Amino acid sequence: MKKLLLISLFLGATNLLAQQSDSTIVKEIQSLRTEVKQQGQDILRVYGELDKEYRTYRQVRNQFNDTVRKQRKTIDSLSNILNRNNIELASVNNDLTGKIQKADTDAKNSISELDENLSKNRNFWIIGTLILLVLGGVIYWLLSKRISSSKTDVESQIKKTKASLEEESVKLDSKLMEVLDTQLKLKDLSQIGKPEDEKKDHSLVVKVADEVTRILMNLEVMDKNIKGYKHLKKYSESILDNLKAYGYEIPQLTGQNYNSGMNMVATMESDDSIEEGKEIIKRIIKPQINYNGKMIQAAKVIVAYNE
Repeated sequence: MKKLLLISLFLGATNLLAQQSDSTIVKEIQSLRTEVKQQGQDILRVYGELDKEYRTYRQVRNQFNDTVRKQRKTIDSLSNILNRNNIELASVNNDLTGKIQKADTDAKNSISELDENLSKNRNFWIIGTLILLVLGGVIYWLLSKRISSSKTDVESQIKKTKASLEEESVKLDSKLMEVLDTQLKLKDLSQIGKPEDEKKDHSLVVKVADEVTRILMNLEVMDKNIKGYKHLKKYSESILDNLKAYGYEIPQLTGQNYNSGMNMVATMESDDSIEEGKEIIKRIIKPQINYNGKMIQAAKVIVAYNE
């Protein structure tokens, strides 16, 4: 009886435990189904993403393969061009090497032949050079002598011609002075009997003074030994002195210091021979003429200066 009771209790407990275990298992199975379903959805989502990335990868790979193929073609083309250039350069190099070697050989042969010719003709060159030097020296000496002689002759002829021209000029100016002196005397006679208040005609005196001044200026640069030089100079100076008797005065301006305030027409001429900073009246073109203390003609002069 006790055994039966124990067995009954055991079976009851076992049945109760079995019922509880089945309920737990069902819940766990449902939970597992839910998880499996969720994982399946996750797997599908991941698969979709992987498929999308795979398609993108294939596109990129195809583009990369196309680029690689194009670059290979370009590289192959450049390699072919480079090979052709290398072949052409090798050909040109071989050609140039051959030409250089030939030119070097020809140059050596030419130099060798030239050395032989120079050795053979060296004595002739030396003799020819000496002959040319001697002939050149002789010709130079003869020409120098002839040029020196010709120069002396020309200078002598120039001096003679200049002296002849100056002598002729003195003769002509002397005759001109005689004519002007005569005109002055006739002019003086024609003034007799005329009233003193009548307007004075200075034209003849101005003409005479201009000519006498020109002659005296020319005599300054002539050789004093020219025939008639002294006579003409005294004659010219005497005419100027005679003008004083008629109230005319011709101031001596040559050699005087010049300043811009002077009443005259001046042409400036640089001259290093005078003192620095000086301005000196060097030559008279037209003289200053005064009549009874009043100027009737302003001087025209050349002024030498040294800055």
